[in-house]
Amino acid sequence: MKSPNYQKDAEYRLITIKTTDGSTIHGKVNLAYKQRVSDLFTKCTSPFLIMVDVMSKDSNKGRVMFVNKEHIVWAEPEE
Repeated sequence: MKSPNYQKDAEYRLITIKTTDGSTIHGKVNLAYKQRVSDLFTKCTSPFLIMVDVMSKDSNKGRVMFVNKEHIVWAEPEE
């Protein structure tokens, strides 16, 4: 049985977030078709933001990170 290909529905966007402990995290988030980064905070009910290809002061690039939204001070989409 062939597994479904979820990659075709993925649309990644680079963002930078600042957390309450002062950490700055750079990485990508998966946006649904025609979704904005702000929708991840206002319309998505999950308490966590899932980031991939994460780079921060404390980790190597390429990691996956689950960030509790209650600990995010600000988020900035990159162009």
